[in-house]
Amino acid sequence: MARPRRPGADLVAAPVKAGHDQAGHRVRLEWGPAGGAAVAAGADVAVVVDVLSFTTTVSIAVERGIRVWPFGWHDERAATYAAELDAVLAVGRLEARERPRQHAPDQPPRDRPVTLSPAAMRSVSGVQRLVLPSPNGSTVSAALAERGAVVVAACLRNRAAVASWLAPRVEAGATVAVVPAGERWPDGSLRPCAEDLWGSGAVLAGLLDLDGAVAGVLSPEADVAVAAWRAVEHDVEARLHACASGVELVAAGFGADVAVAAETDVSDVVPVLSDAAFGAARRH
Repeated sequence: MARPRRPGADLVAAPVKAGHDQAGHRVRLEWGPAGGAAVAAGADVAVVVDVLSFTTTVSIAVERGIRVWPFGWHDERAATYAAELDAVLAVGRLEARERPRQHAPDQPPRDRPVTLSPAAMRSVSGVQRLVLPSPNGSTVSAALAERGAVVVAACLRNRAAVASWLAPRVEAGATVAVVPAGERWPDGSLRPCAEDLWGSGAVLAGLLDLDGAVAGVLSPEADVAVAAWRAVEHDVEARLHACASGVELVAAGFGADVAVAAETDVSDVVPVLSDAAFGAARRH
């Protein structure tokens, strides 16, 4: 059986206008698959940020020893991919909420579907390999890996750990592309979202706190993210609940996911994409 192509493999790189690749800066920032491809050209590391909820969920899964394969399509292609990998396929949050009603009330948690929910990921057991579909962070991660960058998953939970992992690399001359994944409008177009701007700025602010000289290599776009984070860092949980994506999740009954995503600097795990799957970065 032919292996399904990973998301990103079929994206054709459009010509990038002068300046849009931010090539004059070693620490860059741009949104979504197209923007990420533009600023990741020639970059050594790409940092993907999808606070609600892909990279937050990945951080928890990797903490628990689960290898995570990102996959953009949540259809039969994802099921085929998971079967070939002998991995569990995550389902949508709403779909999972309906499934337990089909079983006995005492159904053990390990038999319940795995989802994109960060709060639910904390109780997952018996899973070692997971295919995690998502139209945003997962798609961006796979697309950037196709272009040769070392891909890292960052969120508020591990932002200090990611900054510490990046700092010696930037000091040694590495180029870093920070890519807030964003969300989608109903027509499929990109919706830049507050939470991913804040998450990106949180990582970059952590990098600046470690080495103020980094300010000299940040693009103006990266500077904007830092300023956005500085404006909310002392009230981030309330801001996450109030932003559009947070309100959407709370209204759907997933307020716990917003609360988990607001946890800042609670994880020292840096998920790095290697052999198409996220695992913990090696410690030196």
